[in-house]
Amino acid sequence: MNPERLQDSELMEPQVDTSALAPPVPAAALVPVPERARGLLLRMFADPYLLGQEERTELVVQLRESVSRHPQVSELRVLLGMALCVNLDVQEALEELREGVRLAPDSFIAQLKMGELLMRLRICKKAEEHTRRAALLARNLAQTELARRQAAAIRKMLREGIERGGYQSPLALLGRLRRLWRRQQDEDLAVANG
Repeated sequence: MNPERLQDSELMEPQVDTSALAPPVPAAALVPVPERARGLLLRMFADPYLLGQEERTELVVQLRESVSRHPQVSELRVLLGMALCVNLDVQEALEELREGVRLAPDSFIAQLKMGELLMRLRICKKAEEHTRRAALLARNLAQTELARRQAAAIRKMLREGIERGGYQSPLALLGRLRRLWRRQQDEDLAVANG
């Protein structure tokens, strides 16, 4: 066997010298989120439907406490906004995400999540703006792909006319005209009989 030839396992798992890397930073130092809330967040990210109502409520309460202790941390506002979305508190979620974007306009995740919520609310033009900003702020291929997919979904909604106050079927207009015409006929009949 040739000693210079690499083994398959060596090709699959490259050896990395980690001595030059900084020691790992504990998660608690990065984002001030209680341990229990971190576990609930991980489950929410895996599948939002996994959390029961009590767990969603607990997560929102814990994140609100963290936001009240650290009101200037944009990431906490975004996490709270996401948890509020999962808890179906849309107006509060919109306010928290808006504040997260205001605090950190150059935050990829704040812009992306604001765009996502607006997209789900069918406010497509504003969703498109936030998603475009997120795409410009993307720092890796995964972020770029997330923004690209969201932008494609928004373009599809715009193309199909799925927007609040957007395109309506011509049949809906005909139905309203027919009702108006019948109402006018009924009023004319009532005047003639009255």
